[in-house]
Amino acid sequence: MKLNKKDILKALETISAPGEGKNMVESGAVTNVVTFADEVVVDITISNPSLQAKKKTEVEIMKTIHDKVYEKAKIKVNVKVNAPEKPTTNPIKGKAIPGIKNIIAVASGKGGVGKSTVTANLAVTLAKMGFKVGVLDADIYGPSMPIMFDVEFERPLAVNVDGKSKMKPVENYGVKILSIGFFTKPDQAVVWRGPMAAKALNQMIFDAAWDELDFMLIDLPPGTGDIHLSIMQSLPITGAVVVSTPQNVALADAKKGVAMFQQESINVPVLGIIENMAYFTPEELPDNKYYIFGKAGANNLASDLDVPFLGEIPLVQSIREAGDVGRPAALQTATPLEKSFEELTRNVVEEVVKRNDNLPPTEAIKITTMAGCSAVKK
Repeated sequence: MKLNKKDILKALETISAPGEGKNMVESGAVTNVVTFADEVVVDITISNPSLQAKKKTEVEIMKTIHDKVYEKAKIKVNVKVNAPEKPTTNPIKGKAIPGIKNIIAVASGKGGVGKSTVTANLAVTLAKMGFKVGVLDADIYGPSMPIMFDVEFERPLAVNVDGKSKMKPVENYGVKILSIGFFTKPDQAVVWRGPMAAKALNQMIFDAAWDELDFMLIDLPPGTGDIHLSIMQSLPITGAVVVSTPQNVALADAKKGVAMFQQESINVPVLGIIENMAYFTPEELPDNKYYIFGKAGANNLASDLDVPFLGEIPLVQSIREAGDVGRPAALQTATPLEKSFEELTRNVVEEVVKRNDNLPPTEAIKITTMAGCSAVKK
């Protein structure tokens, strides 16, 4: 029997491609039909990329032609997938916060290296320099900013912004703060799965009245996990700072932290590495330095990874005491600690300026001089 193209098309009008409301011919899914004696070749394009959809389409075409045209026809079906292009950004996530110029993620490969302490002191030093600063405590399972800023018993107020109710961040020492710690009791454990934690973070980011900020510092949890991805999916991070102590165990994890930000799918510029607990100087021996956890480990790591070394912070009892009473050590005037944090902060801002001069703005990832604020360029 000699097959006819018209008969084949008429038969194919009785079935539809997966996900299509119209029949295969009317929807344009059938792009070509070639017949030769008892042979037929059908070219079809579908939008469903799954193997199951492709196989189902092929089987339905063959069955329909055999049933309605010729049961012994030799049929070849060429299925092409033309899936719709995915949006380049998530329409819900990946948006910048109006008024916030620079977002810096402060991370650490492991816990206990003083990441939150460094974040708090960076924030108050930036504020002392005249910048408008906010801190987002993204350490959902171990929030510490309320204690470090002496606002443990404060609660964010609701304010009306353009007809919408938003959270007003708690403020102290010239720094605006939001933390999950404001919404939980001191003895209450936060036992949440990733999606719940991500939702809480999105509320603190986008449902808050941050107003104008030169810097938002994000205190990330230790490690490289779900919260980190949620933050980097939600916000275009300007750059990341990695905190480590000098010992090898901490350095190994800090290296992973740097690698996370440098992954091609994430691609957040690493502004540099900070070495905390670099050395110990007893009060009675002010000229002596004891390298309890090793010497210059983070400095060497920064050199190996070809990222800036931002500075070192000594192991000093008063830093811990200041954090415990809610008054960051950088607020102490005319002290070596104040100078250390000022130098460190100056280096961070200089790296932000370089990054903004030399690199395009960071996109949220798809899974799928210190005279004033004008120094930091958009």
